[in-house]
Amino acid sequence: MPPTNQARRRAVADTAIALLASSGVHGVTHRAVEREAGLPPGTASNYFRSREALLVAAAERVIELHHGDTARAADQAAGQPASLVDLLTESLFTAATTLRDRYLAIFELQLEAVRRPALASVLANLQDAALQITAEQHDRLGLTTPRATIATLITLYQGALFTLVGSPPGNVRRDAVQHMVQVIVDGCGVQDDGAGLGERR
Repeated sequence: MPPTNQARRRAVADTAIALLASSGVHGVTHRAVEREAGLPPGTASNYFRSREALLVAAAERVIELHHGDTARAADQAAGQPASLVDLLTESLFTAATTLRDRYLAIFELQLEAVRRPALASVLANLQDAALQITAEQHDRLGLTTPRATIATLITLYQGALFTLVGSPPGNVRRDAVQHMVQVIVDGCGVQDDGAGLGERR
């Protein structure tokens, strides 16, 4: 039976995420995680028997962190006027700057998932959640956006995020991100009148 110290499990997973961002998927091994986290030899393998299990744990932890941030952002937006463009700009800018390492890790995991069905299955939950959460945001804004259009919007958002995350951090400017988001929203035909969450609730 695997160890049940949840704080230690999270620490191992968090270190794996940091290594994904700094060294890529091939830099994530049990030994590297232990060395980076200052853990005794054998600790990582006690929690995650295989390298695939370690990558799956990193993916699950990324999803947990993503959901937590999304919930906090939704709570902060409630009651404050904001258009869809404003919300997406803030989300995209934060993801590409403050949370850059996390999304570097996600992209590394997504590429590796092409060859690992177990990892692909976990990451599918992130995509499903993105669709659900985005649809809820549109509903709160009073937008009647078809679900197929929301899926396209997410795809374009993720493509923009990939481009921004691959750029030097200092080159990501909020005004450029907002212009990018405006083009995406306009291109998807979303009628965003800017009334905002705070005035629609």
